[in-house]
Amino acid sequence: MAERKKNSTNYLNQTYLEEKCVLNELLFLMSKRWITDILFCIEEGNNRFSGIREELVHISDHILADRLRLLESSGFITKTTYYEVPPRVEYSLTENGKKLCEQLDKLCQFAETLGWD
Repeated sequence: MAERKKNSTNYLNQTYLEEKCVLNELLFLMSKRWITDILFCIEEGNNRFSGIREELVHISDHILADRLRLLESSGFITKTTYYEVPPRVEYSLTENGKKLCEQLDKLCQFAETLGWD
């Protein structure tokens, strides 16, 4: 993905909001397409790249790899590589990832009560 311009008004506004309240940074990450679905896949035990891609049929390999990197760099998942033939990579939730999924489950339940279609 293209690097964002660091002097754009959009970037400066986002930076200001993230500095004002850390929740804004979390909401920005969670608002990225596929992030929550990937977290829920891993939470349900679907912890391999191919398995996640198979479950989320419309996600591209490029986007899935990008979102997994974002979640790993944010500390919500860990990546373990098993050096066998062929090499195997598995993803798992960190403690913060598990806590986040609990909160996202609560938000899903709340959203269902709203009756939006």
